Amino acid sequence: MAKEDTELRMGRPRSVRFNSLFSEDEFGEDQPSASPASGGSSWSDREPSLHLPVPDTFPGSSPGTLGDSMEDTSATSLLSPTIREGWLDKNPPQGSYIYQRRWVKLDPDYLRYFDSEKDTYSKRLIPVSSISRVSSVGDQKFEVVTNNRNFVFRAENDADRNEWIRTLQQIAEERKGKAAVRTSMSLATDSATEPADKSGFLELRGFKHKLFVVVAGDKVFLYKNAEDYRLGIGITYIEMNVGNVKEVDRRSFDLTTPYRIFSFSADSEQEKEEWVEAMQQSITEALSNSEVAERIWAVESNRFCADCGSPKPDWASINLCVVICKRCAGEHRGLGPGITKVRSLKMDRKVWTEELIELFQRFGNIMANQFWAANVPPSEAISPTSGSQERRRFLIAKYREGKYRHYHPLFGNQEELDRALCAAVTTSDLAETQALLFCGASVTCDTGDPQCPTPLALAERSGQRLQMEFLLHNKTSEPPRLEMVCSEEKPYSVHLPSITHNGFLYKTPSMVKPISERKGPEEFSRRWCTLQDGVLSYYENDRNTVPNGEIRVEEIVCLVNNPLHAHGIESTFEVYTEADRLYLFGLESPASAREWLKSIAKSFVHPCAEELLALDFERLGRLHYKGGLTLERAQEGWFALVGSTLHVCSEDGRRQEPLQLRKLQELSIQGDHEVLVLVERRRTLYIQGERKLDFLGWVHAIQKAASSSGDTLSEQQLTESDVPLLVDRCIDYITQCGLTSEGIYRKSGQNSKTTSLLEVLQRDARCVRLKEGEHHVDDVANTLKRFFRDLGDGLFTRRWAPNWLWATALEDEGAKVGEYRQLLAALPPVNRATLKALINHLFRVQCFSGENQMNTHNLAIVFGPTLFQTDGKDYKAGRVVEDLISHYVEIFNVNDQEMKKQQDEITAIMKMREASSSGTQQAGDFICTVYLEEKKTETEQHVKIPATMTAEELTFEILDRRKIVMKEKDYWSCFEVNEREEAERPLHYSEKVLPILHCLGTESYLVVKKQMSMENMLLYLASRVGDCKHGMMKFREERNLLGLGLSTGFHDRYFILNHSWLRLYKEVRSLRQRSPPLESSHKPEKEWPVRNLKVYLGVKKKLRPPTCWGFTVFYENEKHEKQQWYLCCDTQADLREWFATFLQVQNGGALWPSERPRARVARPLQDARLGNISLIPLRGNESEMRNSVAAFATDPLTLLRNV
Repeated sequence: MAKEDTELRMGRPRSVRFNSLFSEDEFGEDQPSASPASGGSSWSDREPSLHLPVPDTFPGSSPGTLGDSMEDTSATSLLSPTIREGWLDKNPPQGSYIYQRRWVKLDPDYLRYFDSEKDTYSKRLIPVSSISRVSSVGDQKFEVVTNNRNFVFRAENDADRNEWIRTLQQIAEERKGKAAVRTSMSLATDSATEPADKSGFLELRGFKHKLFVVVAGDKVFLYKNAEDYRLGIGITYIEMNVGNVKEVDRRSFDLTTPYRIFSFSADSEQEKEEWVEAMQQSITEALSNSEVAERIWAVESNRFCADCGSPKPDWASINLCVVICKRCAGEHRGLGPGITKVRSLKMDRKVWTEELIELFQRFGNIMANQFWAANVPPSEAISPTSGSQERRRFLIAKYREGKYRHYHPLFGNQEELDRALCAAVTTSDLAETQALLFCGASVTCDTGDPQCPTPLALAERSGQRLQMEFLLHNKTSEPPRLEMVCSEEKPYSVHLPSITHNGFLYKTPSMVKPISERKGPEEFSRRWCTLQDGVLSYYENDRNTVPNGEIRVEEIVCLVNNPLHAHGIESTFEVYTEADRLYLFGLESPASAREWLKSIAKSFVHPCAEELLALDFERLGRLHYKGGLTLERAQEGWFALVGSTLHVCSEDGRRQEPLQLRKLQELSIQGDHEVLVLVERRRTLYIQGERKLDFLGWVHAIQKAASSSGDTLSEQQLTESDVPLLVDRCIDYITQCGLTSEGIYRKSGQNSKTTSLLEVLQRDARCVRLKEGEHHVDDVANTLKRFFRDLGDGLFTRRWAPNWLWATALEDEGAKVGEYRQLLAALPPVNRATLKALINHLFRVQCFSGENQMNTHNLAIVFGPTLFQTDGKDYKAGRVVEDLISHYVEIFNVNDQEMKKQQDEITAIMKMREASSSGTQQAGDFICTVYLEEKKTETEQHVKIPATMTAEELTFEILDRRKIVMKEKDYWSCFEVNEREEAERPLHYSEKVLPILHCLGTESYLVVKKQMSMENMLLYLASRVGDCKHGMMKFREERNLLGLGLSTGFHDRYFILNHSWLRLYKEVRSLRQRSPPLESSHKPEKEWPVRNLKVYLGVKKKLRPPTCWGFTVFYENEKHEKQQWYLCCDTQADLREWFATFLQVQNGGALWPSERPRARVARPLQDARLGNISLIPLRGNESEMRNSVAAFATDPLTLLRNV
């Protein structure tokens, strides 16, 4: 046996060992043994040397060294299943006769030993794949021989020793056989592995010497030195799904787990940031969902990268149907989305529908490579160790040029290819469809069948779900073209301009998260940078020939020009790439920084959007969006943000009308932070977030640009008519609630409430809804006055205010009005529009002076000093306001039509006030649109809804209007329909309608129609025994993980519904044995109070429900936290029974009135003039909808707005 030296001989007491991860014997073990001892086994072949022996969960390991235990492991499992464990004595290094007692564990990946059975982190780990021989070496002893080192253990007895030897030999032989199989399947040409995500030396508190640390996938490995790393003999590894990284000081950081804190120190601050970034990325990967990956890896060929053969690939191209490794995925992105659409198996959970998963299981990498890699010369194949340039060259040849593909016999004959594709999609032959499509057949070709004009329609009619899925993901795919070889470095079908630039730039380490704080000058490093041949490279200095790193311009997706002094370097700019990385560069010279920005922008912006380069942009890049008439699919567009204006250029080169962000009617984020919705008066734009880092930057920048940015009128959020939204909100509210309030504008509101309201309105008036009961009219009036008093440059502007005051001295009224009109025309557009809106409002206020005591003179006294920002001693300011109100029609050129409209509104307000004071107007009535049987213009009914109206009364109201007689067993009901969720809910006959209308969004409406299943539900409830329902349903819950919209998919769960709770159980075997189930015996996995549930019939199609009989359930707790999930039944009868039980327990057992009341309490007849006016916009955006709903109970004037 080889000799090993030990520090134990030095007599160091056990109490002063360096660290619990090491004992003295392991710390001194630094010399490899000479050669393995002979004999003892018939299998002693050497495995190739290892680079990083880790369990199968590491995605970048050698095919020849990793095991096949992926069925038993996942990214979130702490450890592989233990095969054998127990106490053994271990012989220390260099042949000492003193044995040390160790707790030893064997799993499919490692043989590890610990100080005790309670320890989480081992003192040494030996990869099973590195074991070349196990043999007996004497009484109770056995030797484990690896490639370069021997380990001797002693058991309690010979039987225990023999069992350890047998188990180790069996596991090692199995791993050896599986490795051989994988190697034969792989395209790899050698057995070394690719580098880890991050590796190098770090100091670890408690150790004398630096350790070699490796971040690999979802684990961090510790080695004594680089040689041990090469050999694969490590100390321990840390599962990052329980880890948390925290920066301590400039060079130190802590990796915290529930079991131990690892305190590391790097050589420099930059090194520390790179380590922290790598470990945070590892935590993200560890916490990702591995359910999809495990299902796709169930196919043997999908366990290895389709391009280089790396094991456990966790990325995929969803249109090419190939599973690929992380490094190949980066090169795939460079090919562009027209060639390959890259998604993560673990993190992009939403894209993985049941059909797409099944498609990958049916295809497999073998079928894909039978087409794409049918003719790969061995000299051109790549392996897991291949570099970026080799991978790029190979993937361009394979997918963009189709150099190695198996050509279809019809290649070159477009008409025959299209005809064959139409025939293939009606069958289950996916390989034929693949060959036809990527040999030139058009996915949108004309089939000649008017009922099914496209291959997709043919596949749908034939019931070929997988064909449909494959065609959908390839609707925009480009077929390979050999002639594209001349532009192999570009993802576009046209040449990008070749731009050259070089010079010194300051640079920080690249980041995978947004910059949240200012970077100091010490965080930047000076680097020589060159932009040449489509590559931005950065070097240590201008004499170096090997770059520290490079960015290919076709991978750049966004360029950001930061404000001056945003960081410690005067001028900085940010570069975002396809790989979701952020690079921060800087220069002390703003002019030089602009030159770099201009050069980089020219190099990566597509020629179709070159006109955007002339703009002084703050942010420039490409995004996927939907808008206009092309909402069925997303298209790529180029966006430039300049101030508060967003410029858009579509993929066909057409420049669209810019969006004025401060005039947006709605700005919201939908779909788990994946879609940014921008609503203007004439159009809606949906910007999609394919890359999280880049998308978050755009969202933040657009939100900032759409908000108020200063104290002048032009810097405020504006309405379509150029009036500040703050002013519009206040005027609307006072018009609705305060026209008859005595002393309006003269009385002062509470100062604290005014200050608070002004702050929120100035921050984002778009999100503020003023409601009676929450906001007093005097507080709102005071807010409006303070806004004008504090306005930068004033309403009349400092330049023109003296001229307005001078005009009051003119004695001739005609001349004075003429002067006012000239001065009005001289004001900036926003000031002019705001002044007109304010004087129009004051004109209305003085019309109610008999009630509010605020005539023209009184209003002038209040608003004169406010608008001119004077101390009130100069009477001329009041005279100007009084003249503007008195001569409102002449000065503002109000035509007869506008004047008649205003007078009609004033008359209507007076009429409603009289009705309200006489008691004939019910408080809270408002008008909404209800449809009969289906949503069509001709079925609209506009109904005034009093606060007491029930769903039954509303149903009778609609039927009476259409003179429809309700027959026996005609179960007419009112339904709430949610178009976005593709679900509907029949309202209980006693349910009040008004609270429901409070919550309706633009995607929801009310419809009266027959409830077809009511009779069957009543029969079921009459015949059932007991008051609870239990059984199996398929359950899917929407949840959020790490900011990513992740869903658990549909799974079988057992449910029990009683009079107060809905309970979910995961383990159902013991429950099924009881009838009825004994709920008290088992703790449910989840439970919800029935009173807080809203149950809708239907599940939206994009979720791919397993059956068509499903529910959508909404739950809101006392803290107003909301959840949403979906349930599917196996049969329609099950659906009826569950839904009937829900309705019964939620409504005290009464689903339907015992007899229909034919006579109802008479309500006052509606004013015919108001009968068809809807307070809720029929086709408005969500902001308009909510605004109207919030105001309906308090504002009779709203009934007449826009009449």
